[in-house]
Amino acid sequence: MDDIHHHLSLFEAVVMLRTPEEVANFLKDLCTPQELKAMQERWEVCQLLDNGKLSYRQISKQTGSSTTTIGRVSRFLNDEPYKGYRSVLDKIKKEKKDVQKNIKTVDSYGAIL
Repeated sequence: MDDIHHHLSLFEAVVMLRTPEEVANFLKDLCTPQELKAMQERWEVCQLLDNGKLSYRQISKQTGSSTTTIGRVSRFLNDEPYKGYRSVLDKIKKEKKDVQKNIKTVDSYGAIL
C-alpha cells in the first residue's frame, strides 16, 4: 500500500467511530500517551487562538505549548487549505447556538414557548 492508501484507510476508520467513547478507545489504542497529550495540547491551543483573547505567550504559559507549536497551529487554523480545525470549531459553535436556541424556547416547566 502506498501512503495515500494508508491515509485513506486510517481516515475511513476514524469516520466509522460514532461516540466519544469509541474515539477515545481507538485513539488510546492507536497513539502513545505522549502523542495523545500532544494532540490534546494542540486542540486546546487551537481553541484559545480561535477565542482571540490571549497572546502566544499567554497561551504558552496556560498550556505549556511552545510558541513554535502555537505558531504552527495558528498557521493551520488560519492559512493552510485543509481547514480541519476550522471545520470542527464551526461545528461546535453551531451546535452550541442550536442548544442555546432550544433552551430559550422551553420554559422552566418544559413548556415550549
